[in-house]
Formats: sequence, structure tokens, C-alpha cells
Amino acid sequence: MLLRTLSLGAMLALAPALLAQTPEERGLAIAVEGDARDQGYVDSTANMKMILRNRAGKESVRNVRIKSLEVEGDGDKSLSIFDEPADVKGTTSLTWSHSDKPDEQWLYLPALKRVKRISSKNKSGPFMGSEFAFEDIGSQEVDKYTYKYLRDEEINSVPTFVVERYPTDKNSGYKKQVVWIEQDRYLALKIEFYDRKDSLLKTLEASDFTQYLDKFWRAAKLEMTNHQSGKSTTLEFSGYQFQTGLKSSDFSKNALKKQK
Repeated sequence: MLLRTLSLGAMLALAPALLAQTPEERGLAIAVEGDARDQGYVDSTANMKMILRNRAGKESVRNVRIKSLEVEGDGDKSLSIFDEPADVKGTTSLTWSHSDKPDEQWLYLPALKRVKRISSKNKSGPFMGSEFAFEDIGSQEVDKYTYKYLRDEEINSVPTFVVERYPTDKNSGYKKQVVWIEQDRYLALKIEFYDRKDSLLKTLEASDFTQYLDKFWRAAKLEMTNHQSGKSTTLEFSGYQFQTGLKSSDFSKNALKKQK
């Protein structure tokens, strides 16, 4: 990515982070600014290819449709509908993210014709066999963490803020996360996930960002590497559409069984 000269507006946008006095205040200010820049997308749909790799590098591929709904005053709602291969076809995941309490998540299993609720104690478990945990797929609301600014650092010549964040949910599988946030667009380029023993567990890298509606940035590629298991998962996104008319009823528990 090319480093762009900051405009006056961009420098003013940085002001809250630059004026904050403590590392904790500055870390929170950076998170708040990043969240504010993604407000107002209303809803979105996209196609996702999930590529699972085992330690030996053998791949399996799943094709998924993604739907998201912005919820004012709370976390977003999202649906993941698996279309291929045949053994997962029709499996649907529903997430109601929250800012001040644990996310609510359900999984519809067509073979059993039933909806399974994901316990809040099992959010650290793998999502559909991937290296993404259930807690990774919900929207990352500011209040889900406390923060600490660590330093400025460049990634591929791009200036970033490095911020440590600590999950407030006692059932989180992580003790902390270290996030590299691009200073210009406030995009998370890299996240390191540390397990409850404070050992590096996974690294997420985001790339190939595209801007939609002249405001909203989305990565076309997410790469999650598990350093402890040697496995990895790549998510490739395409066909983004925004403000498609989705409603809250499209994200109800009853809607889980009706996805086609």
C-alpha cells in the first residue's frame, strides 16, 4: 500500500488520539475513531470463499454467503450461509453482536434440522472447523475491550498505531490482542491473538482493501494463521453490496432455517 500525505481533515481526525494523555486514553480514542468511520453502512451482502489448510498444507474450500445488518446502539447482526461443499450445504450461522454483553450465536444444522445455540462459554471454539473462533466473527464493538496504546510502527512502509486490547468477556479465549491500525484510514491491518496463558496463538492479516460508497473500507482477503497448530484459514470476499434493504426480521432465529 502507498503512504498518502495526510490532509488537514485527516490530521484533525487524528486529534482525539494525539491529545489523549495516557496510553489507555489514547488506545481508546484510536478505537473510537476507527469505529466512527464505519458507521452508517446500514447493511451489506458479500460472497466469501473459506480456504482451510492443515499443517501439511492440504486445502479444503467452502463457499459462503454473508449478510450483515447495522444495529443502532448495539453490535451488528450477521448471517453466514454455507453453499458448498455438499456436506455443509445449508448450514447457517447467526450472530447478534452486542457492545455491553456477550454475543448471542446460533448454528442451524440441516442434517439434524435443528438450531443449536452456541454457549457463551464455547465462543473460543473453532467456527466451522476454521482457525477463526466464534468470538472472531462477531462485530468488534469498542466496549468489548479495554485498550492501551503501545507505539507507532510501520508495516510495509505504512504508518500504524499499535494498540493492545483486552477482552472484557471473562469467557473469551484470549488474554489480549495486539492490533496494528493504519494511521490514515484507521483500518486494522494485523492482529495478534494471545491465549489465556499469554502465549501467541494466532495472527490475522488483512489486505486488498476496497472503498465502497466513498466511505466504507472492506478487506478482500483475511489470513488467519494458528502458530500452535500449524493450520491456517484464508477468507476471500467478493461481490460486496451495501444498503440492499435487509431488515431485522431477516436475522431472526426463525430465519435461520429459511435461508436458500
